[in-house]
Amino acid sequence: MIRFTANVELVAAAEADNPAPRIAGVAVPWDVTATVSGGQRVKFLRGAFNVNQKPAKLVENHDLTQLRGVVNALEDTDTGLRFEATLADTAASRDAVALLKAGAYDSVSVGANPTKFKFDKTGTMIVSAADLIELSLVAVPAFADAVITEIAASAEPEDDETQPQDTEGENVSNEIKAEAPEAPATIPTSPIVYATARKETPLPTAVEYLSAAIAGGSAWHEMSAALRAAAPDVITTDTPGILPTPILGPVYNNFVGRRPVVDAVGVKAMPGGGKVFIRPEVTTHTSMAAQSAENAALQSGTFVVYNNQVTKAAYGGYVTISEQDLDWTDPNVLSLILDDMGRIYANTTDNVAADNLASGATTTSNFASASVNDPAYWSAWVAAAAASILSSSNGNLPTHMFVAPGVWQDLLGLADTADRPLFPQIGPMNAFGQLTPGSTSGNAFGLQVVVDRNFASGTLIVGDASGYEIFEQQKGAISIDNPSTISRTIAWRGYFATLMIDSSKFVKAAFV
Repeated sequence: MIRFTANVELVAAAEADNPAPRIAGVAVPWDVTATVSGGQRVKFLRGAFNVNQKPAKLVENHDLTQLRGVVNALEDTDTGLRFEATLADTAASRDAVALLKAGAYDSVSVGANPTKFKFDKTGTMIVSAADLIELSLVAVPAFADAVITEIAASAEPEDDETQPQDTEGENVSNEIKAEAPEAPATIPTSPIVYATARKETPLPTAVEYLSAAIAGGSAWHEMSAALRAAAPDVITTDTPGILPTPILGPVYNNFVGRRPVVDAVGVKAMPGGGKVFIRPEVTTHTSMAAQSAENAALQSGTFVVYNNQVTKAAYGGYVTISEQDLDWTDPNVLSLILDDMGRIYANTTDNVAADNLASGATTTSNFASASVNDPAYWSAWVAAAAASILSSSNGNLPTHMFVAPGVWQDLLGLADTADRPLFPQIGPMNAFGQLTPGSTSGNAFGLQVVVDRNFASGTLIVGDASGYEIFEQQKGAISIDNPSTISRTIAWRGYFATLMIDSSKFVKAAFV
């Protein structure tokens, strides 16, 4: 519960004007920070209280057993939450009015139950919504801006010796008695914050400390409580110089350096010498035929080997790292950079392989975009592509299906007429294949599926991977020191080349 207090300003009221004793003023100033009795720093924002809520109790010193009246009205003003409270016609309430008039009670403090709040960087609780539980008469304010601006009390009955005399000499009236406030409808579940000003407790002397230690029992218990109360609060904002900033490793790197096309096709060794090397290919085959007659000449033929020229290309990148960064970082930045370079190099070269495969597959077959979700159409298209490869590439058959992520998505979504997946992860005997969202490889229509993010959107290629060749010589990392700048330049490089040696082994979809 949060408590805020205010100074008292006495205002006499005629019996006819207000028979029942009442007080009014500001209970909670807006946007003012104060330290409450528990040590927490609290600030209320304007509109934090519902002015139409059920009337709160008026008590003394936040003791709900000392009921004095009820809070009649609340008002949300520019400066703060204004209140008006009426005291009940009891002996204790009349004593409280006397203390108010004498100036002994010059403040009120609210007991509030925060229902919506947050903490700023300094640890201050910023309350934007709260329930007013009770309003207390107290002597020490937590907020200088929380003031009681009015006290109005009726004259006291002359025949009640326990009641103080009216300073104005007015007639006595106690006909109006405040009804006992109703109990709260619900018990607050959030921690109640009390905003009473925190009491300063002096540290005990050495003699007092030793005396309490020797006496033990309740004396030592009280001494321990006094020590805890007098000890200053130390929070993290007070000790920034000794707060470590730990690093939780390993360093997260979300870039996947996977090479689906390169891995599916395989890599051939690249000759060490020369910028260009020759990859021979048989382009004209020998001829065979039946002998026309005995002693007749056999079928004549020729044999041609074409010299495909492959040009090497270098791929790589570099960074320059200061010696300070190399020496002071933990984990060491060098290992992180080398790991990242390897990932980026792998993706870069795979992108080259994917692009050259798509551009080198020159045989196309139309695919109706409207039938992309039709399993029967897929099956017929794949069969036609396989037949084309078989007839045009000297008897070869397709082994792979290369697809872009969007086409892979269409494959995964294919289902039969009973809405069963066409490529289940655990398939029956008659399944067309097996695909899973958790893997970039699988099987569909008897072909190995290779999905690669480096393919252009809409790429679908069926083919025999042996008709496309990849050559590579990985050189890895190289570094050199730069004395003039006390830094090191690190590069990662490699030689990479591709060759579409037999385009007749591939059929590429042309979506229409």
